[in-house]
Formats: sequence, structure tokens, C-alpha cells
Amino acid sequence: MNYWLMKSEPSEFSIDDLKTRPKQTEHWDGVRNYQARNFMRDQMQKGDQIFFYHSNCEEPGIVGIAEVVKEAYPDHSAFDPKDKHYDPKSDKNNPRWFMVDVKFVKKFRHTISLKDIKDNPILSEMKLVQKGNRLSVLPITKQEWSTILKMEK
Repeated sequence: MNYWLMKSEPSEFSIDDLKTRPKQTEHWDGVRNYQARNFMRDQMQKGDQIFFYHSNCEEPGIVGIAEVVKEAYPDHSAFDPKDKHYDPKSDKNNPRWFMVDVKFVKKFRHTISLKDIKDNPILSEMKLVQKGNRLSVLPITKQEWSTILKMEK
């Protein structure tokens, strides 16, 4: 099993939005960064655990857990000219962008803030806190996963 952190702006799609979807499941579309796409396409597997991270908000941080329930498949939003994630260079026969389906697991009682993550010396090597790392999909080590879970209690 792998561990991940996936970022979403709560004004666009929040953990509460995921929780209220049918079967508490939704596709994670709109990723338009090649490295983040490669993580989803090449490494994410059914059963992988995800920290759901709210970004670009008053208190950025980890707000809960989701799980990969369907492995990567072509992101249909890239083919729709009316969609904000449309990519005219994406070809249905050779898709450029992919998405996975995620399912709600748990909402944390409180946000584990970016500040709290940065202040924890055990997490100093976490990709989230590295300078210049703004990817929306990031791998998490097992130790980072365990450390953050302890911070939630």
C-alpha cells in the first residue's frame, strides 16, 4: 500500500463534498501537472490511502482521509471544450491526462495545519514542506503517515 497527499481548494471541492457524494466516492479530475499525473497514472493503486488537504484557504492543512477505489483512467474533462480543465492537445486515442476515483474514509476533528506540519521535526523532509513543491498530488512515507495520524488525536 502507498500513501498520498492530495490537495484541493475547499471552495472547489472539499472533504465535505466528497462525503456527500453518492457512495461517498468521486473522480479526482483536473490534474494538469505531469509529475502529479504520473503519480496517479503510474503508482496509485486501489486501496492506497490519501490525506485530503485543503489548500488556498484560511487554514491550509490536512482535513481527513480518503482511499483510492479505482486506478487511473483517462480524465474526460480534458476532452470537453466546455470544461474548465479542457486541453485541446489531449487526444482520446492517446490521453494526456488521467484521474483516479477516491472514496471518503474519515474527516478529522480538527485541521492538521501546514504550520503544525512544518513545526514537527519528524516531518522536516516531507515533500509538502520542501521549498518550491506545489504539486497537488504528493507521495507520503509510512512514517509521515503515522506521524500525522498521531497529530490528529
